[in-house]
Amino acid sequence: MADYIPLFMFLVVCIVLLAGYPVAFSLAGTALLFAGIGSITGYFDTAFLTALPSRLYGILTNQTLIAVPLFVLMGVMLEKSKVAENLLDAMALLFGKLRGGLGISVTLVGMLLAASTGIVGATVVTMGLLSLPTMLKRGYDPTLATGVICATGTLGQIIPPSIALVLLGDVLSSAYQQAQLNMGIFSPKTVSVGDLFVGALIPGLLLVLFYMCYVIGIAWLKPNSAPSLSREELLKDTNSQDDMLPLLLKGLVPPLVLIMAVLGSILAGLATPTEAAGVGAFGATLLALLQKQLTKDKLKEIVHSTTVVTCMVFMILIGASIFSLVFRGFGGDELIQSVFTEMPGGVVGATIIVMLVMFLLGFILDFIEITFVVVPIVGPVLLAMGLDPVWLGIMIAINLQTSFLTPPFGFALFYLRGVAPDSISTTTIYRGVVPFIIIQLLMLLLLAKWPSLATWLPQAVYG
Repeated sequence: MADYIPLFMFLVVCIVLLAGYPVAFSLAGTALLFAGIGSITGYFDTAFLTALPSRLYGILTNQTLIAVPLFVLMGVMLEKSKVAENLLDAMALLFGKLRGGLGISVTLVGMLLAASTGIVGATVVTMGLLSLPTMLKRGYDPTLATGVICATGTLGQIIPPSIALVLLGDVLSSAYQQAQLNMGIFSPKTVSVGDLFVGALIPGLLLVLFYMCYVIGIAWLKPNSAPSLSREELLKDTNSQDDMLPLLLKGLVPPLVLIMAVLGSILAGLATPTEAAGVGAFGATLLALLQKQLTKDKLKEIVHSTTVVTCMVFMILIGASIFSLVFRGFGGDELIQSVFTEMPGGVVGATIIVMLVMFLLGFILDFIEITFVVVPIVGPVLLAMGLDPVWLGIMIAINLQTSFLTPPFGFALFYLRGVAPDSISTTTIYRGVVPFIIIQLLMLLLLAKWPSLATWLPQAVYG
């Protein structure tokens, strides 16, 4: 019975979280409670807890994690400075005359916002407030409109530069080194956040392409579901004059230049993701100043939002670090390894089970919690079984992206429900996301069949 204490720990954490307690304190509190009981009963050696100060110091001095507040600042700055609104207006002018053009515009803007913010909730809420009223007003089927907004909002998990990939890359790097040490390799290879950024490009862009193809297909099969707009309607929607060029330049060029500067510096090897995050934060601030959108009150709001998100991330990371330390103290890593080794289907069966468990956990936990709690536990075991760390990271990201989109508990659905008008029923939102869930499952199958979709580009760029 004592061998299964780590599983009881995990079960108790899930129950506590479902009861509504904060994630960071649920993780740390449950771990310390089990450590105390284990120490009294003789099942836990308190010497494990002596490693805690060095672990916490390692978190606070981790150079990679400095990218988190910088990317958050970049995303919040772009969100508050009306960059998203100008970008949507510009895209609508470019594609609005086509059947499904407004849906294509929302997909592309959602992709760029996802690359800017990397936060699912921020993208879904922003696109819901900006684009849903316009799409409904212009005759779009509510099912299609809500599905496109929810799906593009979840792209923040996979489109770099993404906070999710920064955190996942840092955790996978540690898991990969631990897996190699467990295998007796004492000069381990490394995997970086930059590797994940580059590996995510092809799958992420393919998802965007599949979304756009679906919108175009619906527009041609059911023209009334996604009508084209006249020039007069477009100009009226965007409050523009007859000359579209200034709006296009103002809306499209600045965010594209900023995102290309961030991604390009990483791909070209000129900057690490942390340094590129600094470039992105500075560029977003400069953009807000040039557009005269950065007032004293707005700056205070931006800094406050950035601080809140950053504190949340690091508190969860500290709680997860305590949890994983106690979990290992009870022999949880050996238990997981023995379960995976004896599992039918070998590495394939183990991978499918892990993906299924993560998918279900995505209903109750955010990406950050799953990254910090689950990946350190299962990552070393799966990587020791021969999986490529970049491929595994991209599979986890898309899997959780699908989970956040799946009824009835998907986070993206709750975010859109919160800002959608009362005339849009919850059932309509659920029906709207089903085709996009199928598209994302197809992407997972393609990655499983051809892992090179995720691994080829990092090899080509970094060798």
